[in-house]
Amino acid sequence: MRKKIIVGNWKMNTELNEGIKLADSINKHLINSACNATVVLCPPFTHLASISETIKGGSVFVGAQNCAFEASGAFTGEISAAMIKSTGAEYVMIGHSERRIHYNESDKVLNKKVALALNAGLKVIFCCGEILKEREENRLFEVVKRQIEEGFSNIDIEQMSNVIIGYEPVWAIGTGLTATPEQAQEMHAFIRKLITEKYGNSVDNNLPILYGGSCKPSNAGEIFSQPDVDGGLIGGAALKTEDFIGIIEAAN
Repeated sequence: MRKKIIVGNWKMNTELNEGIKLADSINKHLINSACNATVVLCPPFTHLASISETIKGGSVFVGAQNCAFEASGAFTGEISAAMIKSTGAEYVMIGHSERRIHYNESDKVLNKKVALALNAGLKVIFCCGEILKEREENRLFEVVKRQIEEGFSNIDIEQMSNVIIGYEPVWAIGTGLTATPEQAQEMHAFIRKLITEKYGNSVDNNLPILYGGSCKPSNAGEIFSQPDVDGGLIGGAALKTEDFIGIIEAAN
């Protein structure tokens, strides 16, 4: 059975001291709890090294929210996968809908990021999902299939052991809307089928697929109970210790 994974995406929120305090609070709670889920916090880049040190030896892992599409060079303001790894972080999110929409990140660019991150020794949380218009036009499966196929182009079976997929119904992010458990399961099962066709059962049986989209303590348990939902990619609720812990406990 796949272990549940809960990822907290802080986005562009918290100053350094606030972030350290939040991470420390979550970490201390989990040390004293019977948590069975893997918990990953993805704070802003500026917090990675400090939070990695704060939670060292605890029950929480640290990840970045993005990485550069090149390994190094004249790319002012960018942060490479190797730089992320050097902070003590072990995960990186790639392809979040906000990166795709606001920064026009293409499937080709995201594929380069996936390869660079895996080669740097990071675990990749690869995000995919449809916008409302694509769902209304019944193109949701076509869109997600393209994102998966192009995002993992030239990524081999061995590398896939360090990949997590996060399905985001983009229309549900920050809107208060949530995909029904049945809608989440339908897409997660579709994604797992795509992975089976590309890599075989040995990969898809072990590949975690997370749900992201207005997940909160009140609905997390029902969503996580679906057979192909292996946890959550959490946004707003990850900024409040009590809410985030409630979601983690729903995964037990």
